[in-house]
Amino acid sequence: MRVSSRITAIAGAISMSLVGLAQATDLEVTHWWTSGGEAAAVKQFADAFNKGGDNWIDGAIAGSGGVARPVIISRILGGEPMGATQLNHGRQAEELVEAGLMLDLTELADKEGWRDFVRPSKLLDSCTVDGKIYCAPVNIHSWQWMWTSLDAFKKAGVDAPKDWYEFVKAAPKLREAGIIPLAIGGQAWQSGGMFGVMTVGIGGADLWKAVNVEKNMDVVRGPEFAKVWQAFSEARDLADPNNSIQNWNDATNQVITAKAGAQIMGDWAQGEFSVAGQTAGVEYDCLPGLGIAPVLDTAGDAFYFPKNDDPDVTAAQLRMASMMLSKEVQVAFNLKKGSLPVRADVDITAANGCMKKGLEILKNADNILPSGDQTFNSDTIGQLEDLSTEFWSDKSITPEEAQSRYAEIIESAQ
Repeated sequence: MRVSSRITAIAGAISMSLVGLAQATDLEVTHWWTSGGEAAAVKQFADAFNKGGDNWIDGAIAGSGGVARPVIISRILGGEPMGATQLNHGRQAEELVEAGLMLDLTELADKEGWRDFVRPSKLLDSCTVDGKIYCAPVNIHSWQWMWTSLDAFKKAGVDAPKDWYEFVKAAPKLREAGIIPLAIGGQAWQSGGMFGVMTVGIGGADLWKAVNVEKNMDVVRGPEFAKVWQAFSEARDLADPNNSIQNWNDATNQVITAKAGAQIMGDWAQGEFSVAGQTAGVEYDCLPGLGIAPVLDTAGDAFYFPKNDDPDVTAAQLRMASMMLSKEVQVAFNLKKGSLPVRADVDITAANGCMKKGLEILKNADNILPSGDQTFNSDTIGQLEDLSTEFWSDKSITPEEAQSRYAEIIESAQ
């Protein structure tokens, strides 16, 4: 009997081992995180997934989200889905979800209590269609930042600015020192994002809501919004007229190397400063809301999991979603990414000065705005980005003309 029992125990152990091996699954993951800081962050996900016994097959797509998203969507619609894919939580995957092409994560979310710890709750709302959850939000990213090179202002012999207005006043001194006042890449989403930041910073959060959420046409065509367009016109005069830079991180590098005084860019820029070994408050500073209106928009990244017919893949997809929202991985990933964790119950004492500014802002619900991805569909966002890019590159377009064209887009937005 003892021998028989021992054999049974060994057989059971072997069986459990084989189950564990059967669970080990290759999963291709598409994303557009290819800069130095982004690569360091995504490695945290990959390492954690592999540590669990599965295999992360990296499907990075070079370029911005604007380059990657059409490729991702085309593959899913074409019947060649990846195992998991990055998108921004919002309306980008709306049509894919409605077509029944995305895995329903509701059962997992209920089991793990996502609704209890994901903050702000709007992040999970953006993953929800008809009461079901289809994505795992992994961070809070906000566009609402201006990054300044403290070394550049020292070189120019002028105090580092505390807000946008001080920056504009200091710009002539930067030029005299051979420093570009404002760095920006040539991709449409960068000028579009900058305009959104200036709408909040110059016009205020209530103006931003009136334009982007309420779509109040009196405001869109009115004098307060005209001030934003005038400031945006002044901003384009502060950029390098011979700029050949395209990528956002190359523009960030101009700030890191003190070739430029400032950049208006989302908090993902923090990852680049970190990789370069720089410290907030020493080599660079960060001004939320242009130093005028300290708010955050609740943009960010989420992972969706296209449906498939393989139960092993489905199980691996659920393991990945669970891993991405675990406490340990939330901290490790976001410290590298420069973003804020979606969990309010994690220890982030290692956060740098800029992250702590963001966390302090996040404590007050009145300081939180939805992102453009949550208020407009991709078609409207594309039209607004195209307009901002055209305005930025063609100085013959007046602020008044641009405001009128912007109003026409908003008026027909869905």
